[in-house]
Amino acid sequence: MHAGTFYLLGFGWKTALTDSAVGNILLFFASLVVSNTLRFYQPGKGRYFNVVAWCILLSGIWVFLSRWVLLYMMGESTVYADILDKSLLIRGCIGFLLISGTALISMLWYTMHDQKDNERRKADAEKLAREAELFNLRQQLQPHFLFNSLNSISALVGRRPEEARTMIHQLSDFLRGTLKKAENEFVKLEEELQHLQLYLDIEKVRFGHRLNTEVNKAEGCENLELPAMILQPLVENAIKFGLYDTTGQVTISINASCVPGYLVLTIQNPYDINTVRPKSGTGFGLTGIKRRLYLLFARTDLLETSGENNIFTTTVKIPQYDKGNIN
Repeated sequence: MHAGTFYLLGFGWKTALTDSAVGNILLFFASLVVSNTLRFYQPGKGRYFNVVAWCILLSGIWVFLSRWVLLYMMGESTVYADILDKSLLIRGCIGFLLISGTALISMLWYTMHDQKDNERRKADAEKLAREAELFNLRQQLQPHFLFNSLNSISALVGRRPEEARTMIHQLSDFLRGTLKKAENEFVKLEEELQHLQLYLDIEKVRFGHRLNTEVNKAEGCENLELPAMILQPLVENAIKFGLYDTTGQVTISINASCVPGYLVLTIQNPYDINTVRPKSGTGFGLTGIKRRLYLLFARTDLLETSGENNIFTTTVKIPQYDKGNIN
């Protein structure tokens, strides 16, 4: 359109195209300058006037640089020079609008790009923090059990050395399995139950005939996944409530069932209402598991506890969906 205007005014195509080419090339470089400037400088609130002033300055530079180049190329054409001078204001306004438009688009683009980068960095930082907290929670579960086991072994060495030797082997197998599972956040139910059995064997050596366990698994649940080493602290909590304040036999039941979208774990233990008052989330075990489930699934309703008819019940629902999308 720019070249056509000069052609209609009686100038030849050469003059019209030269005027258009020079103006557009210099305008392109002016837009490139403002775009690259905003790439490294994003004005804060109340500083957009700086961008407007920068666009006005670039528009002025573009107008007068274009005039100088065109007059140099066109020679001594007074008619063209007269029309060029009369059109400087219009050229300046058009240049300002185009450069300002480039500045606006650049600001929006780089602002969105920076926001995405910030969100990604924030997500990465939160992921690292979450993984660190999960690791810390998992590490805190073992010392308590390990100290109790070592105390029991110490007590057995003098009186029942064979049982102490058996318990040492069982503890070794359990800790070896724990190290192997530390690499995986999720494991299959069958694998978790096998690991739990090692823990139960150790506890049965500690408590002898007083501890009985029932482990029930619904058919078809073997391949469902759950957070690694989540059952052991649940059962440890049940043993704590069930055996520590009684001298009789106690049965701890562990049940795994499947419902649409969930693997449901239920741990039950009897308790003496006169000596134990179970509370929701009592002890580090349940508190740590609640926190771990929240970090993994972003939900606070996956662990429930209840006490009824002298039976303390802990229920955990493990969602069964793509774990890779939980971030």
